[in-house]
Amino acid sequence: MYSTLHCNFLALPLRSLAFASCRPIIQSSLYASSFQLKVRHRNVFTAVTRALSTSCVRWSDRKTDDTKGSAAIPPLRENIYTIPNMLTVSRILSCPVLGWSILHDDFFLATGLLVYAGLSDLADGYLARRFNMHSVLGTILDPAADKTLMTTLTVTLAMKGLLPISLASIIIGRDVLLSLSAFYIRYTSLPAPKTFSRYWDFSIPSAEVRPTTISKYNTFAQLALMCATTVTPILPVQYNLFVPEMQILVAVTTVWSGLSYVFSKGAVRIVSETRKKIPPS
Repeated sequence: MYSTLHCNFLALPLRSLAFASCRPIIQSSLYASSFQLKVRHRNVFTAVTRALSTSCVRWSDRKTDDTKGSAAIPPLRENIYTIPNMLTVSRILSCPVLGWSILHDDFFLATGLLVYAGLSDLADGYLARRFNMHSVLGTILDPAADKTLMTTLTVTLAMKGLLPISLASIIIGRDVLLSLSAFYIRYTSLPAPKTFSRYWDFSIPSAEVRPTTISKYNTFAQLALMCATTVTPILPVQYNLFVPEMQILVAVTTVWSGLSYVFSKGAVRIVSETRKKIPPS
């Protein structure tokens, strides 16, 4: 027992001496390990930072490219709720009242509605040019309003015997053919998918109608003739508005303008095709 205690007592200094001699080696090993661990962590941190910065740069470039692409391609929809379009729609809605007043011999009301139609036509054109309220729907609504007004006057005045049936047939026939052509062009130029709801959604532009020069003169001649025919019953007999001569002029210009839409290349412009083209960056 004494020998065992003596051995243990002697072993303690030896262990302390061994630990003291190995302490610098252990500290240097721990320092080297911690240094390598720090370097490794720093390398990992640097790699992660570079990866994140690269991905952010790529994302920003892609976002910039997307922004450029979206800015380069015009939108497929447009604002149709403009003042010129509302004035044009009001002109269309006044046509049934105009026809009713002519059929019931109320030519004073008919004359007042004609004056409103002329003033609203001038007002919507001025507002569209002055405040940049142009729209593809407006290029369709404006001639549609003129044709609706012209058809109403032609039919009702012919029914009252104030307009020759032959001239009324020329005017109505031309408008019917142009209307059927417009429906066909709308269908063929509508971007896919060609559904019933998209066909009647006029905020999706497809084709733009550009009136020809002779059609503008014809529209003016027709309106002048219809106004003169409507006002004649309330004017004294001595006033001569040259109605027969105006009827011949309207017949000639109506046929001429109908042919101009057939042979003119710039009368219809397909909007959907031009908006698919992306300009070079």
